[in-house]
Amino acid sequence: MTTPGAPDASAPFTPQARHLAVVSGGSGDPSQTRMLAERMAESASAALSEHGVVPQIHLITLRELAVDIAQALVTFAISPALRAALDEVAQADAVIAVSPTYKASYSGLFKSFWDLAEPTSVVGVPVLLGATGGTARHSLMIDTAMRPLFAYLKARIVPTAVFAATEDFGSSELGARVSRAGAELAGALVQSDG
Repeated sequence: MTTPGAPDASAPFTPQARHLAVVSGGSGDPSQTRMLAERMAESASAALSEHGVVPQIHLITLRELAVDIAQALVTFAISPALRAALDEVAQADAVIAVSPTYKASYSGLFKSFWDLAEPTSVVGVPVLLGATGGTARHSLMIDTAMRPLFAYLKARIVPTAVFAATEDFGSSELGARVSRAGAELAGALVQSDG
């Protein structure tokens, strides 16, 4: 996986590959949000490979860009690392967007990143949504907060989203949801190629 500001030894955007930008809005280290984002990316990659598509993952960890994001919001100056992350999203063939749940919504860091993205960044792009939270009571956050945000951005939202409460990690149910969601994202991407 590549990270903003640290280009892969190979070309960051290989023409024959299909590029997945994975935006992880977790602020902790280690982060359950990042762990979920990586699992979703692995699932989508495996499903794309089954379709004969070469996946290339670009992991964007917002925690590492938090200061740059805050400065961009108040000074309108975008750092090279933040520009690289925004460009990865704008050039991606599909996006996986994962946020922790804070007060029944996505995190401020996650929202601020999308506020800085170009309005056309994900228009018509398949987007897979995911979220983490302390308990399953937060699971509706994806439908009440994240889906409206990405509908506003005119993304092509994949039907299955993945919510993971703390107790879900390691469960077979979470693994099955991640697999189904990854397969749906791969299907949407292959369909858009056809």
